[in-house]
Amino acid sequence: MAVTDTDKFNEIWLVDFEFKADLGEKPRPICLVALELKSGRLLRIWEDKLLRMTTPPYPIDQGGLFVAYYASAEIGCHLALGWPVPPNILDLFVEFRNTANGVGAPCGFGLLGALAAHGLPAIDAVEKEEMRALAMRGGPWTREERDALIDYCESDVRALERLLPRMLPQIDLPRALIRGRYMAAAARIEHRGVPIDVQGLITLKSNWDNIQDTLIESIDSGFEVFDGRSFKAAKFAQWLAKNNIPWPRLASGALDLKSETFKDMARAYPVLQSLRELRVSLSQMRLSELPVGADGRNRTMLSTFKSKTGRNQPSNASFIFGPSCWLRGLIKPELGMGLAYIDWSQQEFAIAAALSGDNLMQQAYLSGDPYLAFAIQAGAAPKDATKASHGKVREQFKACVLAVQYGMGEDSLAVRIGQPTIRAKELLALHRQTYKAYWAWSDAVLDHAMLHGKLWTTFGWNLRMGNEPNPRSLRNFPMQANGAEMLRLACIMATEADIGVCAPVHDAILIEAPLESLDEVIATTQKLMQRAGEIVLDGFPVGSDAKIVRFPERYMDGRGKQMWNTVWSTINAKKHN
Repeated sequence: MAVTDTDKFNEIWLVDFEFKADLGEKPRPICLVALELKSGRLLRIWEDKLLRMTTPPYPIDQGGLFVAYYASAEIGCHLALGWPVPPNILDLFVEFRNTANGVGAPCGFGLLGALAAHGLPAIDAVEKEEMRALAMRGGPWTREERDALIDYCESDVRALERLLPRMLPQIDLPRALIRGRYMAAAARIEHRGVPIDVQGLITLKSNWDNIQDTLIESIDSGFEVFDGRSFKAAKFAQWLAKNNIPWPRLASGALDLKSETFKDMARAYPVLQSLRELRVSLSQMRLSELPVGADGRNRTMLSTFKSKTGRNQPSNASFIFGPSCWLRGLIKPELGMGLAYIDWSQQEFAIAAALSGDNLMQQAYLSGDPYLAFAIQAGAAPKDATKASHGKVREQFKACVLAVQYGMGEDSLAVRIGQPTIRAKELLALHRQTYKAYWAWSDAVLDHAMLHGKLWTTFGWNLRMGNEPNPRSLRNFPMQANGAEMLRLACIMATEADIGVCAPVHDAILIEAPLESLDEVIATTQKLMQRAGEIVLDGFPVGSDAKIVRFPERYMDGRGKQMWNTVWSTINAKKHN
């Protein structure tokens, strides 16, 4: 791409804010520096003047290009100031991440790392951290400190001025602008936040240390695998043997007790769910780290495009959907409001069917129950089979589909379905026999990645091969990464339609709306989500399901309901003692 491709824009503004962002709160802009690239016009504006401005000091129209590094931060400042959002955003962080995705950046993906990767000078990293700390300290600042902050802000803008021409030849501008629109959507989502039952959170925080032993006593009574607050692998091995549950082991022969293994096993053996929730809660949950603003909203950086597949990766400790799933019961709509958790139905199956062009797989998805349809297509269930009549068969074929999506082998699938390895091997063979077109496509994806060192999505999110490519991850990349494209498009369309998006969650969106318009907003969101899928998958329709929560109800993840009830029963019992 030539630099002249930007000539269609009348003005190109390079923009950077310095701001203070307390945990859970909206950012407080401190200063702004903006440089118009063509004319050289420079703006340096301090906080007092910013707060008096009702519109940005640069044009917000289709004739302008807004350039930033991690633009959701700058757009977050726009929203905090009540300013409109620019329609054309080029985020050099996202584009640098895209060019190096899979192979990494020697100096990281921050602005200094991007400059280093392109052989450009930059300020000292220590000085940068000192200036960030000065901004986060908050005012009042001395005249010298104010000058230092705005000079530092200008240094980042000057860095963009050096970086932009170096990066432009590698940037697919039309698709880059779509990614820029997603950064604006992410800013709107972070600005809104997730409504939290603050009093419930306070109660949990104040009681958590005291009730952990009671929770262990209550939940462990059916397992007897704890010694005090310590989980004992030897006792757990005895419980597994007693209950005839096979468990994955490490090469050393020890039980594989990683959280992902526990998660998979709890799916296969629901009796383990409460024990899993207890272990996660005791080892990972730090309630003090969940940032909730004064308005009762959980806000945290979504960490957009952080994963190789382009998905968000917010901090598990800081995002309400990150910790143990029972804690999601703290999500509660405000008075007069409702929430809806809308997720695509079997999204990855649909993406695989559409991209591979496998007609049988597409038919299975469009049947409404792809798992039962797979069993019927494979000859394992009659044509008139239903979920009620062939539930166990359906569950095995569902586990097989998920195993293929996650790149599981026969041993892991056997553990998940609680069957001998030979049965898992049969199921995986049936998948290959039934969906031959899908497997031919998947093999071609892997071959292309290995031969050419690159894969990409419909909208150009790239993955380049590192030194040790993982074949399973490469096969799964088209589903995961195009699923991320769908989510980004849906968030763009929903936020630009003024729908209150509170959070993106892998293959779902949490929205809120006044109770009187909630059903209408849900219907509109589902239409937009379907449209997003059709855009990414060349017209293939992907449906969605909505879980609705109306005030005074609270959101509840079914997997965490038992733990939630146990926690609050314990708290209430202590209140009455």
